[in-house]
Amino acid sequence: MDIVNAIGIVAGTLTTLSFLPQVVKTWRERSAKDLSLSMFLVFCAGVFLWIIYGFCVGSRPIVIANSFTFLLAGTILYFKLKYG
Repeated sequence: MDIVNAIGIVAGTLTTLSFLPQVVKTWRERSAKDLSLSMFLVFCAGVFLWIIYGFCVGSRPIVIANSFTFLLAGTILYFKLKYG
């Protein structure tokens, strides 16, 4: 693995994991009232486009990191819609 891909994997891991505490907090408290619905809608759309871009340019770090980010951000979006 070259240094550029290693940097991409570390960056993707860190930015993806940053959503985990919010998912856990929202799930435990059963409340998403302080979260912006429009922000998470736009963010999820953007991350989905990053996944498509990653496939187009053949970048595994982009596809993998953004797929997990989409899963976590999508979970938060689901909680926002469910718990408001």
